[in-house]
Amino acid sequence: MTTVWRTTRFAIDLARPQVMGIVNVTPDSFSDGGAHASSEAALRHCVQLIEEGADILDIGGESTRPGSPAVPLEVELARVLPVVREAVTLQVPVSVDTYKPEVMRAVLDLGADIVNDIWALRQPGAMQAVAAHPSCGICLMHMHRDPQTMQAAPMDGDVVPVVRGFLERQARALAGLGVEASRIVLDPGIGFGKTVAQNFSLLARQRELLAAGWPLLAGWSRKSSIGSVTGIAEAGERTVPSVAAAVLAVDRGAAIVRVHDVRETVAALAVWRAMAEQEQEQETNP
Repeated sequence: MTTVWRTTRFAIDLARPQVMGIVNVTPDSFSDGGAHASSEAALRHCVQLIEEGADILDIGGESTRPGSPAVPLEVELARVLPVVREAVTLQVPVSVDTYKPEVMRAVLDLGADIVNDIWALRQPGAMQAVAAHPSCGICLMHMHRDPQTMQAAPMDGDVVPVVRGFLERQARALAGLGVEASRIVLDPGIGFGKTVAQNFSLLARQRELLAAGWPLLAGWSRKSSIGSVTGIAEAGERTVPSVAAAVLAVDRGAAIVRVHDVRETVAALAVWRAMAEQEQEQETNP
């Protein structure tokens, strides 16, 4: 498996877990209530996340919480483009969370590094939009149904082989269009049409997903499954269990964690890394 994620401007070293900081340029995010909905607020948040240790910024202009309505193309472009235009000057990789090919092309023209698509490029023209770019990074996510209906009728049975099979097919389809494997990362889509038990099954058996051969991105931050097992109703109060989930995901092989609480996640991963280095040393010098 590749240890470098090739993107537009950066070769991201996946030998060290990467922290992707979330920048929601939306008025209706489930997790931060539109706190960064204006371009100016979103850019301030970008700078803050970098200061807190974010390796990657992930900018999104459409909420994908369960039941959320789709956002018109012109609205998403108006939200995202001003932020991306400035964010690409901040010297870190910039990812854009979108499923619309028009948005993909527009942000890539501005120099964005990564397209992060909850639909795994299933929208008409999306796969061709990224395949036409010579070097952008791509994150393919598994989602059952769509944001409007995914939790009304979640998946049945054992989701691990289904998620793995779907992501493998999408990645191989990209490869068939000439996209190098080193540009692709996979995301099992925690919370996107799965039950609480199914989400935790994807975490417990995460190494089965790694066997597909591509690096994994894990997005547990503030998700409702965390609220379900902890009893914490308010998403913004789920920092501690979200950090725990991020560390567990990394310990099971995730290369990137997508988080709201960057400072806390970076600190927790420093502790995990110190332990991992000692384990490696013991294996080398028993």
